[in-house]
Amino acid sequence: MPLNNLSPRPYRAICTDIDGTLLNAERVLSAKTISVIKELPTAVPVLLASSRMPKAMRHLQQDLGILHQPLICYNGGLILDFADDKNPPAILASVQIPLEICQTVVGLAQGTQVHISLYQNDNWFAPQLDQWTARETRNTLVFPTISALADILLDWGKTNSGAHKIMCMGPEEEIEALAQSLEDKVGHEIFIYKSKATYLELAPRSVSKATALDLLLKQNFNFGMHEVIAFGDNYNDMDLLQAVGLGIAVGNARTEVKAVAQEIAPASTADGVAMSIEKYFLDSF
Repeated sequence: MPLNNLSPRPYRAICTDIDGTLLNAERVLSAKTISVIKELPTAVPVLLASSRMPKAMRHLQQDLGILHQPLICYNGGLILDFADDKNPPAILASVQIPLEICQTVVGLAQGTQVHISLYQNDNWFAPQLDQWTARETRNTLVFPTISALADILLDWGKTNSGAHKIMCMGPEEEIEALAQSLEDKVGHEIFIYKSKATYLELAPRSVSKATALDLLLKQNFNFGMHEVIAFGDNYNDMDLLQAVGLGIAVGNARTEVKAVAQEIAPASTADGVAMSIEKYFLDSF
């Protein structure tokens, strides 16, 4: 059912990407975005779906007043439920990049200037503090655990565990070469995409933001994908925008993302998400 008799479409939830979509030019939530989301009826969940780790999303949830809502982390590789604030979050789903592929990625980067970071659960492992860790810390407000990646992989081998995400950061030409090598060797097993020319992100191919949202709705809510509005800007948002009732690309989205979206909002730097929320959820109240 629509939110009220004046609502033109029966949208009941919002699912949004973070970087390049929800955040402004300073990579923070604007006052308008915070205000608009806090104006939403409590019956309308706002679900964050990102390649980020949980720690890098929780402070945004706090600013938005949605700490009780689930999180879709690592492009769907980890789904957490925070409904019970007295206990650690429940893990609704967890899919990792197998250890063997993690080893392959680390091996291919040896002898290059590419920085490899490994992410598992709420941990970020980096081999050293450098310009790449400094940039990520500024962007996400999370600090890495510094350790030799060989030691991390050795520990993971004892429990047969892997990474929820691998981030490769480095010079553009070396990132492109690594992307090509990975496509040739393991492209059938992992999702490989550039979030920018110097950033290559790796995730399990069996999951996406769309599959994660579908699972989350079935487990925690009483409505389906067709009742969700989703926002995104990058390659890892394309499945999500196509799977929901209304997929909206922000104005700064990649051309390929805009092509699959049903609607184009203003850019993230112009509060595109907030303006669309006002249009579809608040104007009729």
